[in-house]
Amino acid sequence: MAARGLNECPHRGTARLAAVAPGLCTVRAHGALCHSPRLSVVVPTYRRLPLLQRCLRALLAQSVGHAAFEVLVVDDGHCERTREWVEAEARRHAAGFLRYLRPDAGRGPAVARNHGWRHARAQLIAFTDDDTVPDPHWLREGERAMASGDWAAVAGRVVVPRPEDAGPRPTDHERMTRGLEAAEFVTANAFVCKWALCVVQGFDERFRRAWREDSDLQFRLEELAGPIGRAPDAVVEHPVRPERWGVSLRQQKNVFYDALLYAKHPQRYRGELRRRPPFDYYAIVALALAALGFAWHGLLALAVASALGMLGLQIGLAVRRLRGGSRAPGHVAEMFATSALIPFLSVFWRLRGARHFRVWFW
Repeated sequence: MAARGLNECPHRGTARLAAVAPGLCTVRAHGALCHSPRLSVVVPTYRRLPLLQRCLRALLAQSVGHAAFEVLVVDDGHCERTREWVEAEARRHAAGFLRYLRPDAGRGPAVARNHGWRHARAQLIAFTDDDTVPDPHWLREGERAMASGDWAAVAGRVVVPRPEDAGPRPTDHERMTRGLEAAEFVTANAFVCKWALCVVQGFDERFRRAWREDSDLQFRLEELAGPIGRAPDAVVEHPVRPERWGVSLRQQKNVFYDALLYAKHPQRYRGELRRRPPFDYYAIVALALAALGFAWHGLLALAVASALGMLGLQIGLAVRRLRGGSRAPGHVAEMFATSALIPFLSVFWRLRGARHFRVWFW
């Protein structure tokens, strides 16, 4: 199959792409494939085959029919078990319907998604994740929303169901996952014209974790390619995954990439994502340092006062995180323990990100 040229793209943005970046976007061919799909679904995955299998079962049940789309599984984990299963499953379908891909270099979801859409044959790219469950009409509704206006992309709706074993109140991790429901644009459910991805040159691969890379793509699409519409009827479920104790501590590393997003889009970051720095975190760190300094110089009263001030702010943080949340003893203990550590980890990763990306971000 010969690579299709830019002028074959059915979207109006093709002319814009040809004018500003001639020859930038090339569709890569992969053998003799028997159909030309309208949509390409890109699913990055990382060593969680059961979740990927659940996602693919939902994709196989799409109401548009298999002839309308292809599925590209991009293995960021370089897992042989995943490769063997996907390739075996692919043999059960028409040639080219399901493909296994593995990036040659680099790691992270941004690398995986770029590898996927650059190998896609359709001009409309549907992004989701391996831990989602797309509704049977997901592709139909996303395609319909894209056709309703001159959009560079449309954002679908993410629904986070309550876990079957959930208590009457949500855990901190569950509430964090529920934040996806209010997100403006996330790659767990997004439809993007291929020409628009070419204009912005895809995802910024410096985002090595699944954090802020979708906001960066959104901002660049709106600045360089065109408006982003909404597709409220294009729904994917994002069940809450079980996590080990202390997941909130591990998530603090995400703040490193806040610095990158701030470096690229300072006004939109402050205006839309985080209007003010975490002054309470800085106060906790400052009081801890003051307590150590006073103790070193024998000023015990001041050291104790500083330590008590720090403890009060940490308790306040734990209480805020518990408000409206689960009162299970284990969860309460986790909130108090992690609230004592989160400010230090957050400030560390913020300052490290600021240094790494050479931006005044605090």
